[in-house]
Amino acid sequence: MQQPLEPPGQQPPGSGAGKAPEDDDGGGKGSVDGDATSGNPYAGLVSRLRAAWLSGKTRPMEYRVAQLEALGRFLDEKKQEILEATALDMGKPPFEAEFSEILLCKNELHETLNNLSHWMKDKHVDRNLVTQLDSAFIRKDPYGVVLIIAPWNYPIYLILVPLIGAIAAGNCVIVKPSEITKNTERLVAEALPSYLDKDCFAVVTAGVQETTRLLENKFDYIFFTGSASVGRIVMTAAAKHLTPVTLELGGKNPCYVSDTCDVQNVARRVAWGRFFNAGQTCIAPDYVLCSVEMQEKLLPALREAITEFYGPNPQESPDFSRIMGDKQFQRVQALLCSGRVVIGGQTDAEARYIAPTVLVDLQPSDPVMQEEIFGPILPIVIVANMDEAIDFINSHERPLVLYAFSSDDKVVNQVLERTSSGGFCGNDTLMHVTLTSLPFGGIGSSGLGMCHGKFTFDAFTHHRSCLHRAMGREALNTLRYPPYNQQKLGIVRAASEVKRKGACTLL
Repeated sequence: MQQPLEPPGQQPPGSGAGKAPEDDDGGGKGSVDGDATSGNPYAGLVSRLRAAWLSGKTRPMEYRVAQLEALGRFLDEKKQEILEATALDMGKPPFEAEFSEILLCKNELHETLNNLSHWMKDKHVDRNLVTQLDSAFIRKDPYGVVLIIAPWNYPIYLILVPLIGAIAAGNCVIVKPSEITKNTERLVAEALPSYLDKDCFAVVTAGVQETTRLLENKFDYIFFTGSASVGRIVMTAAAKHLTPVTLELGGKNPCYVSDTCDVQNVARRVAWGRFFNAGQTCIAPDYVLCSVEMQEKLLPALREAITEFYGPNPQESPDFSRIMGDKQFQRVQALLCSGRVVIGGQTDAEARYIAPTVLVDLQPSDPVMQEEIFGPILPIVIVANMDEAIDFINSHERPLVLYAFSSDDKVVNQVLERTSSGGFCGNDTLMHVTLTSLPFGGIGSSGLGMCHGKFTFDAFTHHRSCLHRAMGREALNTLRYPPYNQQKLGIVRAASEVKRKGACTLL
């Protein structure tokens, strides 16, 4: 997901969120333990949350449930403010905001509350003959103090999804909303802390400089959503403390359309996925791969779908978002020079409006094919057949998601089997992300780790291997003690080894 960082933002007065005081010496020598005397402006906050975590306050299930239910009240009671803030920030239509920022968050929340007691239980595992009388299990431990850095394109959803999992897993959390979406950042900073336990959870408003200082502190886990370039910075900072990370990034998501499909359905589903939130979605189809014959059928169908969705002038539609910020607008507008515009192409810099646009006659070297578009532009790239499409996909970085459309299930399955991507969706776009039962995450340059439902809980959980043996029965252990001999080794081998099914061992 694109998350260009802007100059530091200011925190609203009266907020309950953490804020960096004036830099004392600019040294940035934050201590490994988050010592408040280290000179790092966030060290005291990290230290305070670590003390709360070490107290065991966040571990009981009742505490976790209470905090999660408070998040539910935040979504219910601040619903209108969320809709207004996202509309002010990027012209997000109420339907899209309620669906993506509220409904999907509630689904994650309810899935977690419905299953938390089961997820938290120790998982007892198989034992060998030596440990048959012992207890072997996996304990679901929280990591400790974790950091969540969220992007601007879905500024509530991409905060709350990891936050739900982090709370459910029993962690203390610092949340850093995007400074780009000023109105949503202000809402989160002012409102969210009043719903959560301030001893264990904090919101920090920060720009580039402050976030750099924040990352100097030792966290036990970092969950970042944004661009690959910033993801590398986060991962480098985490590496200094050997901190594990989840990186939800992005990339260019291919969309293969075969010659055998319902063209009208394809056009509607692709147009919806590409132009939802004005294309500012990390899982939007980034470009279409199809034959010349399919392009000739698809173009009028796309034009019809765009008109059906947004009317003859999408700029007047209440259902079409705007580009987030002047910098993003200029970047996306510059991509219109690639290929040839056949649908849309109109822009309005003052309104940060770029029309739903389709490009053809593209070269692989064109700028629009060199970066994640993250805007309402859909290039169509010509391929001769499915094999050529697969070769094209495999010649590029592995995407966050791959889409394939065909009335022939064998074609969809071939694309699935012969490619690699973070996720896959056949005959639709975006809809795989609505399932809490499916993990969401990238592979390679499109991301590291996964989230959604139990997968978010697991991301913020240390799976601690435990074996609890009795103090007695020492005679059983003498076989493993020196002095060694072959008879002892044979017995130990028979009692300890994992055998293939159908195999047997003779002593």
